Amino acid sequence: MTTSVADRSSNKNEQMVHAAEVLGRSDHRARVFRAVYTGKSSRKTIVDIMNATGLLRTRALDAGKALADNDLVVKLRVNGVTAYEKIEFFQRYRDPILKLAKNPKARADVPTKRNSLKRAQIKISLDVQAAKSKVPAERITIDEIDSFNAAQAVPMDQKYLKIPETTFKNGVAKILAERGSFKDWGGELRDLGSTRLMIRGHRRVAAIAFKGPGTTGKLTPKKMGKNGDQIQRLAKCSSEVFLIQYWGEIEDSVLEQLESLIRLKSYFEGRKLWYGIIDGQDSRRLIKAYSANFPNKFTK
Repeated sequence: MTTSVADRSSNKNEQMVHAAEVLGRSDHRARVFRAVYTGKSSRKTIVDIMNATGLLRTRALDAGKALADNDLVVKLRVNGVTAYEKIEFFQRYRDPILKLAKNPKARADVPTKRNSLKRAQIKISLDVQAAKSKVPAERITIDEIDSFNAAQAVPMDQKYLKIPETTFKNGVAKILAERGSFKDWGGELRDLGSTRLMIRGHRRVAAIAFKGPGTTGKLTPKKMGKNGDQIQRLAKCSSEVFLIQYWGEIEDSVLEQLESLIRLKSYFEGRKLWYGIIDGQDSRRLIKAYSANFPNKFTK
């Protein structure tokens, strides 16, 4: 009987689960596996297996190939005929493996390095959630940003204004007294970066993403960037304030995703961060409050 080069005894559970997964719910593979590992003979030819399983030659060969490819048997030739040789480890644990093959839930409960890692990842996730109240990240609106305080005098308006992204971005840059040039390109992390955003009397580094009329309907995460990863890219910025602006309505999932990313960023970096959205109503309020910074046709 062949002894595998791999030290199977040191990772018994992994080997058993691996074998059970290969067999899965395939009746053909299970039958061939049982046939190879039944009886005293260390080798079984394809004819022996066909006789033991009742499978046609093609079916038996396909199943045998799958077992050999996954190192559950050793494939060889005996007198010019395909044959399969036992591996001692699988001979010893044949019956438990066959039981696990039929029961995915039981396989998942077998302690292995893989599912131990999954459990550890789940625990980390739960720990982060449990520490949520301690995370120094805060949701903020334009009414709480000193740089936009003039908007507080402008009432809420249900009407939206389709203003081009670049036009609105340039207007916000003027409000913040940013004099640089902010051109869009595909790999950017944010549309506008500023070190002049004021929150409660202090200057903060801000990263802002803008979405203009080129995007229609409610703004959802999948509409954020060509690959739907604009929120993730925004969160990568080494900023303190993260804002997403859209000329229309913003779906709750956008704020939820931004919140999750910034809370985690704040948690792992150990510093205070702010995040928020500027929807169509707040965009219009900013335009009315700071009309001198936007073209006349949008301020009427």
